[in-house]
Amino acid sequence: MNVPLRPRHWQLNDPLHTRAAGLALGRELIGLNSNQPTLITLQGELGAGKTTLVSGLLQGLGHTGQVPSPTYTLVEPYDLQGRSIFHLDLYRLMDPRQLEELGWRDLLQPGALLLVEWPERAGNYLPVPDLSIQLIYPENDGGRQLVLHPGSESLQQLVDRLDF
Repeated sequence: MNVPLRPRHWQLNDPLHTRAAGLALGRELIGLNSNQPTLITLQGELGAGKTTLVSGLLQGLGHTGQVPSPTYTLVEPYDLQGRSIFHLDLYRLMDPRQLEELGWRDLLQPGALLLVEWPERAGNYLPVPDLSIQLIYPENDGGRQLVLHPGSESLQQLVDRLDF
């Protein structure tokens, strides 16, 4: 029986809470086994905490170093838990066709994890995400709202297990 997919919401009080949310998500992603690439998109205004969330996520996957924002390099590769992980920041993309010049299709390796900030800049070049993440500034509040939109039943179960 198919269960309808539903988003899950959390209130994040500060950057430490945002990092903790990413850490919890990363730890859950360790157990995600897939022969297909997994696409996770992150949307939110400048300064909303997308890179902070990714930093926590990579830490949850075992990364111990700094996580630079790939704003200028566009792609930062990692090899964690035997998986290829690619953190993309498309903010500086001027034309969606530039994704082809980056060779982004080569990143769609079996088992790869792609974390894409500013996916709206890619136009229709990206496939439908397996998990869409939104970081929203609520009205009259210093924190952020985190919304996770799973794209499959397995990701729904992963999202439902999250607690931070």
